[in-house]
Amino acid sequence: MNLDSKRLSSREISPLIDLAGQESGPFFVYRTDSIKKQYARLKRAFSQLPVHIHYACKALSNLEILRFIRSLGCGLDAVSLQEVKLGIEAGYATQDILFTPNGAAWEEMEEAIKLGVRINVDAISTLEKMGEYYSDTPICIRVNPHIMAGGNSKISVGHIDSKFGISIHQMPHVHKLVDSWGLNVEALHMHTGSDILDAEVFLRAADILLNAAMEFPNLRYIDMGSGFKVAYKEGDLQTDIERLGELITERMLRFYSEYGKEVQLVFEPGKFLVSEAGLFLTQVTNVKITPSTMFASVNTGFNHLIRPMFYDAYHHIENLSNPEGQTRIYNVVGYLCETDTFAVNRRIASISEGDTLCFYNAGAYCYSMASNYNSRFRPAEYLWHEEKLYCIREAEDFEDLIRLQKSTGLFV
Repeated sequence: MNLDSKRLSSREISPLIDLAGQESGPFFVYRTDSIKKQYARLKRAFSQLPVHIHYACKALSNLEILRFIRSLGCGLDAVSLQEVKLGIEAGYATQDILFTPNGAAWEEMEEAIKLGVRINVDAISTLEKMGEYYSDTPICIRVNPHIMAGGNSKISVGHIDSKFGISIHQMPHVHKLVDSWGLNVEALHMHTGSDILDAEVFLRAADILLNAAMEFPNLRYIDMGSGFKVAYKEGDLQTDIERLGELITERMLRFYSEYGKEVQLVFEPGKFLVSEAGLFLTQVTNVKITPSTMFASVNTGFNHLIRPMFYDAYHHIENLSNPEGQTRIYNVVGYLCETDTFAVNRRIASISEGDTLCFYNAGAYCYSMASNYNSRFRPAEYLWHEEKLYCIREAEDFEDLIRLQKSTGLFV
């Protein structure tokens, strides 16, 4: 990663500083040109195959983002009934939505079936219920290949101890149920986890999935999930999507020859599409100097951006108010009544109270994991499209905080 190529230009900084002066709190900005660029990279990497992209909307589910991604030609990967309904609200055709729940109640699965979206089965017990009540409904089966393909057990979901998917070793049982109920299996699916770096490891998981697919003669598509890593800092490793495209293309062409026909190849990127598109702007409330550390406190916390505390994730931070200033060493901390640290011993251009700091790579799993902890309001969201900024979600206020709470009348 070359940070200079990612940094905002002075022309881009100016409208953001202006917007920071208008907003009373922090806010997110999402750049459509970045999302479009990442989508185009994926399509090019697999251009020799009949590939379709389903956006994993758990990464960022604002309706206007969903609408923009739909306009690119994407389908949707939804992991909850609420995400399914957001997709329908955003204009996705039901056949372009794949419902991939984990541990969801059967009633949620039934409602998704009635809505007409594609169904991904994650457990033997669900497969049994599908046979008993909805044997004619086309289904996709999620396979756990038992491959540790991501960075660690928190973000890898295809290893042997993962709760996700049906074990590859349970395929004989799956076939018994499929044959017994006459189930219509139209696809196989896997998702090995986030931050995939080694194309060979991903290919090994793909081999397991494709070998299993040979036993299902009527497949319409193969879904290989995603988990492609993006760079977060200078020198950071990232998935070589072009090399992965070459390897997967070679393997899929061999599979088509063995299988006797082409089936669609599906990927479900979330972070890969939206991470780099996101900026998070926050204001410095004070600079505190202790005997050992200089703290820059900001008007946000892990209630808005939990990834550094939850995943030890790195987000590059730039002082937009003084981008060319002399660098100093800071701990950037939040305003929660918790240990609430975004960065430790980070080199940032000299910071003063009132400055605007920008967190990069804030498009994925940032707002979507935000909360009202400490009774703080969730922030505004903006779309940056063709050099114009559009508000796509207003910041919450006190009325939003109490709107769903009820008084018993007991304590007046």
